[in-house]
Amino acid sequence: MNSTTTPTADRKIVIVTGASSGIGEATARRLAADGHHVVLGARRVDRLKALAEEIRLAGGQADHHELDVTSLDSVRAFVQAAHERHGRVDVMVNNAGVMPLSRLEAGLVEEWDQMIDVNLRGTLHGIAAVLPLMRARGAGHIVNIGSTAAYRVDPTAAVYCATKFAVRALSEGLRQESTDIRVTVVSPGYTESELTHHGSDEEVRAAVHAASQQFAIPAASVAGAIAYAIAQPEDVDVNELIVRPTALT
Repeated sequence: MNSTTTPTADRKIVIVTGASSGIGEATARRLAADGHHVVLGARRVDRLKALAEEIRLAGGQADHHELDVTSLDSVRAFVQAAHERHGRVDVMVNNAGVMPLSRLEAGLVEEWDQMIDVNLRGTLHGIAAVLPLMRARGAGHIVNIGSTAAYRVDPTAAVYCATKFAVRALSEGLRQESTDIRVTVVSPGYTESELTHHGSDEEVRAAVHAASQQFAIPAASVAGAIAYAIAQPEDVDVNELIVRPTALT
């Protein structure tokens, strides 16, 4: 745990989806080290429990709840549990995502649907669940995890890019509708995570995994960008952050 932590007055209640690995896990660790109380959500409860215990042993504050972002009821229960326990939700990090890449001609419709359900609908569910609470307080911060795929389209990534373009668009729409709630999109390039471990197209999966092995930045680097946006004064809204490996153009 960091020796310099956020003063108690600045401690925020931060809920993080997809917190069992990758960027979500790194974000939970970083924000807890910064002195915030993190509430972890994901389907893999065993991993969440272990992570929360590690954070507490290191001197941080964390609790966890099972979460399936494709279910609005599950997301609402997750947000409500955090709100009831802590009295407020200051920040929501919509991080849960999947990336099974393939060419469109492969027709892997179930994987397309999964990306739409997790990446896009999951983010919308997070917004729907937390926005009324933040509106009632007149304060809050929603951080949506995008991707450099929200700014360009590559072969085999059309559907994934479509979901991330959509996350960026809805984030901008929410920002324009909000004068009391901060909205940030953090868009990573290749990052160490489990995203490249999944997908039915073995050739594409192997190629993406190899590129990730060569270029990927640590998930902690993306967590640092999220922490930066959260740490700004309440009247400063960092709208978009793109975090890429230096070696890539």
